[in-house]
Amino acid sequence: MQITSVIAIYALIWVMSAFLVMPFGLRTPDDNGEGVLPGHADSAPTNFQPRKIMLRATILAAVIFGLFYVNYVNGWVETQDLNIFGPPPE
Repeated sequence: MQITSVIAIYALIWVMSAFLVMPFGLRTPDDNGEGVLPGHADSAPTNFQPRKIMLRATILAAVIFGLFYVNYVNGWVETQDLNIFGPPPE
């Protein structure tokens, strides 16, 4: 696998991981007992911490990419194994 492929796959996994971990730990003004400021949505988080989200996404992406790479090297699950429709008609 080329290094450009590794970087591209890791970047895609990282973005998906960021969207997965983003909602964990966020609190709304109702959760904190605060009032909603004018012009803000009721669901807007009051404790958004992007560094924490980036750290969590990086760790999760590293684990998922590690599993992907080990599978790529060992060939445990290949594209033929994912064919749920059976062999093509002849």
